[in-house]
Amino acid sequence: MTKGWSILRLALACTALSAPTAFAADPASAIDPGDTAWVLISAALVFIMTPGLGFFYGGMVRNKNVLTTIMQSFFIVAMISVEWILIGYAMTFGSDINGFIGSLDKVGLTGVGMSVLANGTIPELAFVAFQCMFAVITPALITGAFAERMKFHAFTVFILLWAIFIYNPMAHWVWGGGFLAQLGALDFAGGLVIHILSGVSGLTLCILLGRRQGYGRIPMLPHNLPMTVLGAALLWFGWFGFNAGSALGANGLAANAFIASQGAAAAATVAWVVIEWAVNGKPTILGAASGCIAGLVAITPAAGFVAPLPAVIIGAIGGAVCYFAVAVVKAKFGYDDSLDAFGIHGIGGTWGSIATGLWATTEVNPAGANGLFYGETHLLFAQVVSTVVAYVFAIVGTIILYKIISSIMKVRADKEEEISGLDITEHGERGYNYAITAGSPFGESLNTPVVSPSTISDIGVSGHQL
Repeated sequence: MTKGWSILRLALACTALSAPTAFAADPASAIDPGDTAWVLISAALVFIMTPGLGFFYGGMVRNKNVLTTIMQSFFIVAMISVEWILIGYAMTFGSDINGFIGSLDKVGLTGVGMSVLANGTIPELAFVAFQCMFAVITPALITGAFAERMKFHAFTVFILLWAIFIYNPMAHWVWGGGFLAQLGALDFAGGLVIHILSGVSGLTLCILLGRRQGYGRIPMLPHNLPMTVLGAALLWFGWFGFNAGSALGANGLAANAFIASQGAAAAATVAWVVIEWAVNGKPTILGAASGCIAGLVAITPAAGFVAPLPAVIIGAIGGAVCYFAVAVVKAKFGYDDSLDAFGIHGIGGTWGSIATGLWATTEVNPAGANGLFYGETHLLFAQVVSTVVAYVFAIVGTIILYKIISSIMKVRADKEEEISGLDITEHGERGYNYAITAGSPFGESLNTPVVSPSTISDIGVSGHQL
């Protein structure tokens, strides 16, 4: 008996001695639990941004289109998540093919498992989940440009094709080792890939669709500003995962991106409100909400490359230039970017991309580069070139997709459908159980005279040209 126990103890001792060696050989052993937890939490934060965007946009449309607007964001969460798992991740982060697109070796997440991400501390599946939420919210941003006038079946086809043929290639060019990454372009969390691409595509699509019925002749006022503020708050909250999560770890870089995001958002909010207060005589909650989003957009490409003080400057300037784009440029050219997707995301993303080329420093992120204000010029050159590429690609790609889709199906709702509202005509439901009388301030009658700019300011529409 004693001999048997001795043999057992010897066997257990051998097992204990060999265990560390076996564990070290396991690829999963390089995974850092803290980093993994932060990335998964960040993915959840970015997820809530898209439903939040639905509320942000939904409150700004007339009440006859609130469900349609929210539905678009909500449905995109489902549709693009499926697309991302099936083909999106492979196209974006698959093996690079001549700097243009990822190979299809990861279609359906083939070969993607729980092993550590190359040169990282998190499992690749956590990275897949995080990037999925980026792929989801990007096309959702476009919906603000064509709100209240696009048929749902055409919307679904356009968004799906846009994600496959415009978002995935651009994301690969910048984040997946494509030619813009090889050029040296920096985009920490999506100024080029997300905001410029969606904002410019939105502008292009709204021009192709044409203005809403009665635009410029009847008031098209936000029907529920508290809903919009709730959406803005959810976006601000989720943006910490958006930017700080892009550090892909619970580390100092994440902390820098977090405080840079907060500083930029706060500065842009103050800038927008102060400017509209000086111009219109009254500060508005819609202005504050718009300014906060403008600042977050502006700092997105730079959050992991600039120090906190430059982030505040970037945010303040972002709030000012986005206000100008919304209140002045849009009115001058007369395009019907319904909820200012281009004015905030397109313009804010453009400024943020250029600002990265000015204030980026390797003191914050050694994996980045020094910008113009730190003695080097190449990064600014790369940012400008990449911005131009994003504009051209978004415009040309959107035009091609629109022409193809419009040749096989009806894209825009007709006059009667717009007047009745897309909630009823497209989805057969209403957001509220009360009727809107003709000539109401929500614009049911096309004969209602347009309100004066001073009246719009008085009721709190901020700089938005509605």
